[in-house]
Amino acid sequence: MAKTWFITGTSRGFGREWATAALERGDSVAATARDVSSLEDLATRFGDRVLPLALDVTDRAAVQPAVDAAVARFGRLDVVVNNAGYGQFGMVEELSEDDARQQMEVNLFGALWVTQAVLPQLRAQGSGHVLQVSSIGGISAFQNVGMYHASKWALEGLSQSLAQEVSSFGIHVTLVEPGGFATDWGGSSARHAEALPAYDGVREAAQQARSQRTSAPGDPRASAAAVLQVVDADEPPLRVFLGAAPLAIAEADYASRLETWRAWQPVAEKAGG
Repeated sequence: MAKTWFITGTSRGFGREWATAALERGDSVAATARDVSSLEDLATRFGDRVLPLALDVTDRAAVQPAVDAAVARFGRLDVVVNNAGYGQFGMVEELSEDDARQQMEVNLFGALWVTQAVLPQLRAQGSGHVLQVSSIGGISAFQNVGMYHASKWALEGLSQSLAQEVSSFGIHVTLVEPGGFATDWGGSSARHAEALPAYDGVREAAQQARSQRTSAPGDPRASAAAVLQVVDADEPPLRVFLGAAPLAIAEADYASRLETWRAWQPVAEKAGG
């Protein structure tokens, strides 16, 4: 059966590719973007099956009317994709208050406001699937993007709790955790903290390490087939990587954590509890 999607951040990147793939197979999409003119080509190509909506996800008061408009047009919501987000670059010491707060406003709170707005509809239907676009950076962390990691780690914890809270209503939650893809995440949509010269050497070393651990970025268009398979699954996963690289990063990171926890377990046990 055809599905109805609500996708944030559809002007480019994953949001655009997934919206296009859904529409091409006959689904309907409520597509949101801060600049609704970026959605004109989708509306021209797919007609009434796409509903372009202007939305800044940080404007909580505007989220519910957007969701209501989608339900009014299509009658239901089957897949909700919290994709809107960006990368904040900067060492932890370099971050301004605005850098830190805005990263959380978009990447965490934007997803929270949309999730809260759609849940009454999904509960009433007794079905639905919320896709939270996280990252390999939601379970691991590297230099110079600490605030980005903070936003995605927070989204991961929020969503794992959410999945347990809504499962009895027939609602699924999936954290999509991409590796490196050729989106605009590190391009014009990214923000950069004011650099401190003291970190120039650290920054250079971080860039070298990044270039060594990453291969050529993936094609966002190729990710759509994987996402469609996830949303069509009878029992979709709570977490799924996109790309070949994230699994090795996760395995190494978690092996290191377990080794450290086990080594320090005698000290932990002295604390009681």
